[in-house]
Amino acid sequence: MTASGPEPARQRRRGPELESALLDAAWDELVEAGFAKLTMESVAARARTGIAVLYRRWPNKDQLVLAAIGHHRTTHPVALPDTGTLRGDLLALLTGMSETRAAFFAVAAAAAFSGLLADAGLTPGQARDKVLGEQPFPLGRIVYQRAHDRGEIDLERIPAAVLAMPFDLVRHDMLMDLKPLKPERIASIVDELFLPLVQNRKYPI
Repeated sequence: MTASGPEPARQRRRGPELESALLDAAWDELVEAGFAKLTMESVAARARTGIAVLYRRWPNKDQLVLAAIGHHRTTHPVALPDTGTLRGDLLALLTGMSETRAAFFAVAAAAAFSGLLADAGLTPGQARDKVLGEQPFPLGRIVYQRAHDRGEIDLERIPAAVLAMPFDLVRHDMLMDLKPLKPERIASIVDELFLPLVQNRKYPI
């Protein structure tokens, strides 16, 4: 009871709202404590819920951490640019990807090297797919389709590996350095490596 009246009853979280709160708590615990020190108990305490609530959804902390990593990735999306040119869109998209995902990659890589890979029984490739999600970078397909529709490139003649290359290089650099790429590195990927391969290049059908 307060001077202004009774305190409002605390609402119980359920369904997607509860799961989101649990995964946010797991991510925050992963960032602050690290994978080795994170426990189901510490996540439950941070989320202000019982540990049984966690175990009903995830059998162990490895699965919880993988789910938290995926949840954080999907709830912190990279913005889709629309500059009117393939070059402008790629520069903006790769820059946004680098700035948005650098801290995410640092936390995910630290968890992997702290035992997540071994504990979860995942190969590096499997862990990469769980952490990075859909391949290649989904917004890239939108950028490429726009460029195709404008007549800048011919998607029917460009190999998938070439289209994935700018995003693969950015991911590689972030995993190696655990920080955003410098603007000149992104410009080099676009101007010196990618665009010469896709513009005015005749690939066999």
